[in-house]
Amino acid sequence: MGKLDGKTAVITGGTSGMALAGAKLFVDEGAHVFITGRRKDTLDEAVQLIGRNVTGVQADSADLGDLDRLFETVRRDKGSIDVLWASAGTGEQGRLGEITEDQFEAAFSLNARGTLFTVQKALPLLNDGGSIIMTGSNASLRGYPGWGVYAASKAVLPAYARVWVSELRDRRIRANVLTPGQVASPTMEQVMDEQTKAQFESVIPRRAMGRPEEIASVALFLASDDSSYVNGMELVADGGTTVI
Repeated sequence: MGKLDGKTAVITGGTSGMALAGAKLFVDEGAHVFITGRRKDTLDEAVQLIGRNVTGVQADSADLGDLDRLFETVRRDKGSIDVLWASAGTGEQGRLGEITEDQFEAAFSLNARGTLFTVQKALPLLNDGGSIIMTGSNASLRGYPGWGVYAASKAVLPAYARVWVSELRDRRIRANVLTPGQVASPTMEQVMDEQTKAQFESVIPRRAMGRPEEIASVALFLASDDSSYVNGMELVADGGTTVI
């Protein structure tokens, strides 16, 4: 018996990295999973990789019209949601004197605004007792040079969770933030050069980045009844980087 038997989950940005690993794990644990991605080719590849009990919806979480279409698809096909993992995000890098307005807008439009409206638009479909998970970043807990705007755009998520605990208490819907550290993924490869990668790995106690599957296991914990008494929290899974 799986930990998510008969459940419906929605994972935004679920075409790569930890979110794709999470989608695969959720399906293995009995859920039907809806995943989103902006690129149809990448989305189709992810759906094929997962193989069963998955629906791909091409959508940009920064586009409110796309979010409406996503949740209309979920409503039509499944009727309700048990687990919402808002994982779509973008990493914008630039030091204080270099960051551009476009980079600022991109980071906050998706990471802060997109996450908020993903949850808002899912809310009518969320079953009482459901679980909301948001993907944070330990960049918001450490002073990594060049990551100020990205860190700020992720720092809002624990504030959302703390407020939503009060707002959703009558429906027993939990809201938590899963905050990973450096995880080997296509997204990280895009925004990191070899020097930056080596710098990050040097501060991880085990001297190696996390694996997507390691973060997926934490997401499963937050999605399932195993975490029924965990609410409004930021759960950091970064190999101990933030405490040394």
